[in-house]
Amino acid sequence: MTTPKFLLFAIAFTFSVSSFAENPVAIAIHGGAGTLSKADMTPQKQRQYEATLKTAVETGYALLKSGASGERAIIETLKIMEVSSLFNAGVGAVYNFDEEHELDASIMLGHSRQAGAVAGVKRIKSPIEAAATVMSRSEHVMLSGQGAEHFAEQMGLEMVDNNFFDTMHRKEALQRAKQRMSLNTYNFTRTDSEKMGTVGAVVLDSTGNIAAGTSTGGMTAKRFGRVGDSPVIGAGTFADNESCAVSATGHGEYFIRYNVAADICARVKYQKLSLEKAADTVINQVLANAGGSGGIIAIDAKGNIAMPFNTTGMYRASVDVEGNVYIAIFK
Repeated sequence: MTTPKFLLFAIAFTFSVSSFAENPVAIAIHGGAGTLSKADMTPQKQRQYEATLKTAVETGYALLKSGASGERAIIETLKIMEVSSLFNAGVGAVYNFDEEHELDASIMLGHSRQAGAVAGVKRIKSPIEAAATVMSRSEHVMLSGQGAEHFAEQMGLEMVDNNFFDTMHRKEALQRAKQRMSLNTYNFTRTDSEKMGTVGAVVLDSTGNIAAGTSTGGMTAKRFGRVGDSPVIGAGTFADNESCAVSATGHGEYFIRYNVAADICARVKYQKLSLEKAADTVINQVLANAGGSGGIIAIDAKGNIAMPFNTTGMYRASVDVEGNVYIAIFK
């Protein structure tokens, strides 16, 4: 007896949906690296960081499990961290020298090498959403300053006053930095906490594609429109299905000069190194030997995750392809 065509279609459709749902997904996030002291980390503050990391990573993972794209998972995950005063991104972003907030973000998709970024924006509520909108709705990769804000307004993104991002602890950090600065010099020694602190996410979605995104408030007391690595494709963010997806956090000038995110992926692609080996080599040898401090999160198309850092701590969390949740701050 011949099976009716509609029944064959139904069987095929059911198998397709079932297979799609069973495809592995994974996510890793970071909330910045730096000189994090266990002595200065109160139990209450540590619980706050861990709870926010847990909420963000599980939100992203749930979206991925539901079949959402890597792009959507990254945006929604980082938006949670952008509105948390705990991290140097969005609300809680550091102040520049003129006591304003200048925000940067970028996103990249591994299957198409499409990317979008914004730099030096002051009024966009979600910089990561703005970066994704540049990627999907403009012909450009990076927009900056007022031009990026005008574009965001035209695209219907939510705009806020710059003081929306204010927090007292960041204002106090600015005042401490200014006390060490001279108006007649352009260089002074910053602490790690003043030059680091970024949020980022890397994902493997249910279609087998990987992606990366990063968002930051930059460097405390920065001047002259300084832009760090976070919006720079290849330095702070990179994704390629043939190698890996990376989001970085640290002293941005070093990450730019050493093209850190893309370098890790190149070592995976061309030297055939494991993700863990490539990431460790760049962070703990190349970057550390040059005097650069920070860390990265990375994922490959098989769902392998690496999260090395050469500082005393990095806020980080992940959910692997088996659904195991990992949350940590210190080494």
